[in-house]
Amino acid sequence: MHHCHDKEVVKTDKAPKAIGPYSVGVKSGHFIFTAGQAGINPDTGEIVPGGIEAETRQVFKNLQAVLDAAGSALDQVVKTTVFLQDMSDFAVMNAIYAEHFSGNYPARTTVQAARLPKNALVEIEMIAIAPCENQHD
Repeated sequence: MHHCHDKEVVKTDKAPKAIGPYSVGVKSGHFIFTAGQAGINPDTGEIVPGGIEAETRQVFKNLQAVLDAAGSALDQVVKTTVFLQDMSDFAVMNAIYAEHFSGNYPARTTVQAARLPKNALVEIEMIAIAPCENQHD
C-alpha cells in the first residue's frame, strides 16, 4: 500500500526504455511527472521515420503508455513542455497536439532546443494528476 506522498517509479514496456539514470515517470503526491519522450519506437529503440508528424504521433503514444501505467490519462494532464529542434515545425506539431486534448487544455511551454537526443525533431514531457487510493492522507 503506497501513501500518496511516496515517490513511486512508473514502469512500462509500452514506452521506450529509459537509457540512462532516469525513470520514464515518477508518481509523487497527486502528480505524475513524465520524462521527456521523443518519437522513438519502443520495439526498435529508433526514431520513427516520417518527419515531425510521425514523430509527434509517436511521442503521444509513448506518453500515453507512461500515463496509462501510472493509472492516469491525457485528460488528467495539467502541464506540458514541448521541445522542438526547429520552431518552424510548430504548426504541424500543434495540430497533432490539439487532436489529443478535448478543449480542456493543459498549460504549455514550447521551446526550440539546439539539439535533442537521437536528433529527434520533437520531445514532450508532461505533468498529470495521479489517482490517489486514499484521498485523506
